[in-house]
Amino acid sequence: MMQQEYDIVIVGSGPAGATTARFASESGLKVLLVDKKQELGAPIQCSGAVSGPGLAAAGVEPEDEFVLKSIYGFEIFNAEGESNRIDYRELKPDKYPGEALGYVVDRRRFDRRLMTLAERVGTEVWLKTNAIGYKPLEDGTCEVYLNRFNQDITVKAKVVVGADGLQSQVGKWANLRTHIKLSELASCLQVIVDKVEADGLLEIVTGEEWAPGGYAWVFPKDHGYAEIGLGVIKSITDLDARYYLDRFMKESFFKDRFKNARVLEIQGGGVPLASPLKKQFAENLILVGDAARHVNPITGGGIHTALSAGRIAGKYLANLIKEGKRPTADNLEGYQDKWYEDQGEKMWKLYNVKTDIFKMKQPEQDKALFDTMSYYFSPDSEYRKI
Repeated sequence: MMQQEYDIVIVGSGPAGATTARFASESGLKVLLVDKKQELGAPIQCSGAVSGPGLAAAGVEPEDEFVLKSIYGFEIFNAEGESNRIDYRELKPDKYPGEALGYVVDRRRFDRRLMTLAERVGTEVWLKTNAIGYKPLEDGTCEVYLNRFNQDITVKAKVVVGADGLQSQVGKWANLRTHIKLSELASCLQVIVDKVEADGLLEIVTGEEWAPGGYAWVFPKDHGYAEIGLGVIKSITDLDARYYLDRFMKESFFKDRFKNARVLEIQGGGVPLASPLKKQFAENLILVGDAARHVNPITGGGIHTALSAGRIAGKYLANLIKEGKRPTADNLEGYQDKWYEDQGEKMWKLYNVKTDIFKMKQPEQDKALFDTMSYYFSPDSEYRKI
């Protein structure tokens, strides 16, 4: 059988992988996108919040197909319930609520939409396909080893893109240091509930009392539902996220608001609150999105940053390949340089801020986290791109 050849093989069909595929395909590259899952966006492990500017920068229109709720601001609480409210409907009534600041999206439908946009510009998609390994070749290309429907397949490509999430196997193929410390991995749990009112704001609750090492949240969803969740760092507490979420709902200053809540769905997973990988490239290979730790190190937000990284990666690879340059590690380092210029410098700065906060003793730690979160979401924040 003739070996199939592509310019790029992308492993992982989440926001980073699908966006890389779309921008590369739009530039005329032949792209194969593979994923071991058969259902996009599953399992759901995040709250699904994404900024309006983040969508716009990636060329994605907010559509009723995947938007659950429009967001107009934030309210940041300390452990005692004192808050800093940042409601753009009050700050800029001439612009909002006519225009949303951001959105809570249905991850299954959102990921399907991103996949559709990539397919429509030429990306070939294989679901239920395991990526097993790769091998750089002397001619500057590489072989990629796949298993699709229990059939071993070898394809040839110029570049492999690892968009396969936190436990990236693609990164391990190239011996990139993808290990994450337990102290920088948040164990997150959230419930979808009925009978909890929310008013177009993302509500963030800081303080070790309710979420050691992380924070709790209340996000609005469609049809009057809400998400209530939190993340904790296991190296700080011996108790699990389930214990803290139950306690937050029953004992916090929100307890009266939550007393009639009916749990409809439970979601959970690990979220990195870590620094970006120091090296995100190798011979014929780059990493994007969660695989490269393109995640906000203090909020854990990863959709916006995945879209941005995918756009940068797709455009960079298109230019590199169309110019006829070999995808050596030296040449692919330019992708990381562009990402660093766009997002990485601020992401590293925010990581250092977070690290300094959690070196503090109480109550200074709680105060610093509350102040940092309040500044992060403020109109004057230097971190708004991440």
